[in-house]
Amino acid sequence: MFDQLIQFDEHLFSAINHGLSNPFFDWIMPLLRNRFFWTPLYLFIAIFFVKNYGKQGWILLLFFALTFAVTDFFTASLIKPNAERIRPCNDPSMKPGLHSLVACGTGYSFPSTHAANHFALALFLITVFYKKWKPILPIALLWAASISFAQVYVGVHYPLDVTGGAIIGSILGYLTAACLIFYKPYFSWKAGN
Repeated sequence: MFDQLIQFDEHLFSAINHGLSNPFFDWIMPLLRNRFFWTPLYLFIAIFFVKNYGKQGWILLLFFALTFAVTDFFTASLIKPNAERIRPCNDPSMKPGLHSLVACGTGYSFPSTHAANHFALALFLITVFYKKWKPILPIALLWAASISFAQVYVGVHYPLDVTGGAIIGSILGYLTAACLIFYKPYFSWKAGN
């Protein structure tokens, strides 16, 4: 069963990495997974929090950063070294015909820390802002999913890596947002003020 799942994952990886290859994706996908590409968005979020929520905005920003830090540590330092799954771009059996668009990296593949971090941030924003601004749900999920898909397309992760990262990140993002909203008794959070 496990071997069949890995085989399916490798076939799905090839279908995305090879089968969907086109000049537009070759241009956009490396950008989507590049952390510097999203710097203006992160800066906008930080300014938005502080400008619109004052002192509470700083607390919100702290929990937003904490979400990223916890997710990054949990996936990169705790899970990856124990799972020890080789990245497709470092796997000799996958290298023939691999459509590699970025440097491979030396770390392990499962779970995708990129996917985990971005789904954690997306779920954090959704949990905090959904009641006041419903479009945050599709926007945040599309944002995180596009970054996760890019990880597979450029050849650095398998689909199960990003799926696992998305699940882990979603749980951690929801939990940190829930801590902010529900477990801080004297913190009166009014999203959308």
